[in-house]
Amino acid sequence: MARINLLPWREVARQQRQQEFLIAGGIALGITFAIAILIHFFIEGQISDQSARNEYLKGEITKLDIQIKEIKDLETTKTDLLARMEIIKQLQKSRPEIVRLFDELVNALPEGVYLTQVEQKGRTVEMAGRAQSNARVSAFMRKIENSKSIGKPRLVLIENKDKTDTGLSHFRLAFNQTSEDAEAEIEKKKVTSKKSTTAAKPAQ
Repeated sequence: MARINLLPWREVARQQRQQEFLIAGGIALGITFAIAILIHFFIEGQISDQSARNEYLKGEITKLDIQIKEIKDLETTKTDLLARMEIIKQLQKSRPEIVRLFDELVNALPEGVYLTQVEQKGRTVEMAGRAQSNARVSAFMRKIENSKSIGKPRLVLIENKDKTDTGLSHFRLAFNQTSEDAEAEIEKKKVTSKKSTTAAKPAQ
C-alpha cells in the first residue's frame, strides 16, 4: 500500500529551510573556527619572530656593550701610555740638565762640606748636608752663585752641632737651576760686558 504524506507542503518547506540554515550555520562556524586557528597561528608566528628579533637585538646590544668597554679600556690604556711617554720624554729632556747639575755641584762643593740629601722640585733644588764650619757653607754658596747652570743660593737652616756630636754643622740650603736659554743669555751678557770694558779702556 502506498504511503501518503499527510504533512502540508509548507511544513516540508520549513523543515527544508531549517536544515539548510543548520548546514549554512555549521559551514560558517567551521570557517570561523578555521579563520580563528589561522589567526592564532599567525599571531603566534609574529610573536615568535618578534621574540627572535628581540633576542638577536639583545645579543647585538651585548656585543656592542663589550665593544664599547673594550674601546674605553683601549682609550684608558692609550691615555696611560701617552702619559708614560710624556714622562719618559721629560726625563730624557731633563737628563742632560741633571748630569750638568751634579757636575756643577761636584765642582762647587768645597773641601769639608758633605751632602746628605739633594731634592729637585721643578727649577728649584733643595739640599741638606754637613760642614766643618759655617765659613765652608758660605764658600759653597759663593761657588753656587758663580756657577753657570745654578745660582741664587738661599740658606734655609744651619746648626752649629748635629745630634751625633761630631762637631760638624748641619745645614739646609736651596738654589735655582738655570735653563739652557738663561745660560746662553748670561754668557751673552758676559761677552757684551767684556767688549764694553775693552772698548772703554784708553789706548796706550
